[in-house]
Amino acid sequence: MESSWQPYKPAFPGENWDERDLNYLEPFCSNPKGLISVLTNLPPEIAGALCSRASRAQNSLFRVLLKEYLYPILDGEDKVLAQELEETVEFFKHHGFKNILNNQRAQSFYAKWLSQYGDDSIAQLTGTHVVFWGISQVAMKFLEDRRIGLEPIEKSTRYVNFGNKIAGNYLYYTSVPDLEKLGLTSEYKKTLDTLFDTYVEILPPLLEWLKKNFDDKESILEKKAFDTLRGLLPMATLGQVAFRGNAQAFEYLLSRTLKHPLGELRWIANTLKTELDKEIPSLLLRLSEENSQGYQEYLVNRGQKVHAHLTKKQAERSPVPTRDSDLAAGYQDLIDRSGVDVRLVEFDLDAENKIITSIIFPEIHESYEKIFDKVRKMSPAEKEEILEAYTGGRKARWYKVGRPLENSYLKFEIVMDIGAYRDVHRHRIMTQDRQRFSCHHGYTIPKEIQELGFAGKFESALNQAKILFDKIELHDPELAQYVVPLAYRIRFYQWQNFRQFFWETELRTISQGHPDYRYIEQEKYKLVKEKFPTLAKYMFVDMADYAIARRGTEEGIKKKEESLIEKLRTKRD
Repeated sequence: MESSWQPYKPAFPGENWDERDLNYLEPFCSNPKGLISVLTNLPPEIAGALCSRASRAQNSLFRVLLKEYLYPILDGEDKVLAQELEETVEFFKHHGFKNILNNQRAQSFYAKWLSQYGDDSIAQLTGTHVVFWGISQVAMKFLEDRRIGLEPIEKSTRYVNFGNKIAGNYLYYTSVPDLEKLGLTSEYKKTLDTLFDTYVEILPPLLEWLKKNFDDKESILEKKAFDTLRGLLPMATLGQVAFRGNAQAFEYLLSRTLKHPLGELRWIANTLKTELDKEIPSLLLRLSEENSQGYQEYLVNRGQKVHAHLTKKQAERSPVPTRDSDLAAGYQDLIDRSGVDVRLVEFDLDAENKIITSIIFPEIHESYEKIFDKVRKMSPAEKEEILEAYTGGRKARWYKVGRPLENSYLKFEIVMDIGAYRDVHRHRIMTQDRQRFSCHHGYTIPKEIQELGFAGKFESALNQAKILFDKIELHDPELAQYVVPLAYRIRFYQWQNFRQFFWETELRTISQGHPDYRYIEQEKYKLVKEKFPTLAKYMFVDMADYAIARRGTEEGIKKKEESLIEKLRTKRD
């Protein structure tokens, strides 16, 4: 079976480690020479701090581990501390906790419990950190879709330069077996190289233009330049992502991925299982069982069956559309072809009554039904008095609203550029789902590119990508996603309760946010405010526009960092 996934390994060299590097990495990561590795033997704070660097790190996180955590001690002036670290490394290499603390007994317990009782809650109690280095944005978004039990942090396309080459190649994924079958390997590489070439060509003049037009630090303007150009990056772009997750979540992730139609994801799943088996083998034993195999087939096939059904209906000239261009005239009013679009497509007319009922419920001893009936008969002034008593004390957005606001839901349908969608996608505690990444909804050209005079070149690269996308999509809609640049738009929905809506919209409209997703959240707020003005009045939503995100925040971050360090010192003393 290995032949079905091994050819899909990313052609990415990773880091070039010397003997000394490997000597100190081996105790702390399961596979330092590979692209997927489990963190081992690290204190929780160091593991968390290391993973948090994924969003800004230009190189592997393990290079950060060496340069910032290990070598400063080993090469430092404190020889006693350096010797202690040397001894710790030797201990982990030759002994480790597993042999000392009778890890086999714990493994036997998990195997026995899962086989006899199948209680997944046991698997929630054990977890680990995993680092993926050199996987595509298509794969990354699929992994991050597993929202419960996994916490990801990924390499940012906003703050890191993606124009560098490694071994003479830009960093993007190529599904060689599938593209060769279609005879499109050469065109694929040419098209994606053009996207990256355009990124590299525009970056220097864009940075100079920003310096002339904005009075900000060069570090801020450099990130603004990366942010502006990220629309040229295709979904094939390779990045880095770190996950902390429990064993149950990793098992489900593997079940969703082991038989996926994309070869890259099958390679990831098999390689990930190999690494997880080194750390939590007893918790993944069920994946090879016959029932689990059938479950994996079911998870993969259900979407494919629906797609095949819709394609068949379309061929029979059914009114069921498969994309906007297939819509009959009667459907055209549903499409806003001007670009970005936010719609409140479903809401609860009784939202306010349900929320107020839920506010009252824990304070008295009546049934929900009776309380609800009384609330419906209250005057608007009485209802507002209760909301004011409950929510009026909020002084800032981080004063979280309470559980009563979880009792009514809103559904938004949104069309926005993929680059900004990546940030909105990170809000996991809600139901959201998307259509495939595609070139069907047009693209966005940043105004800075237009004012700079490079709109034509930017647009030419995007149009060239669409030509290739259309060719591949005819044969393989999943594979075609790799070609799509982040400037193209995606349609998705969010089904969230009011508590989730408060949190996301307040967070994503702060001045440090990206203008594209700030606009989306501001539009959501306007729609809800129109329907539920009494609830909306308690929100902290910034409706202003900012040309440069994060402006003026570096000093604040520095002061906060100094304050926290001082508190840690006081605690140690």
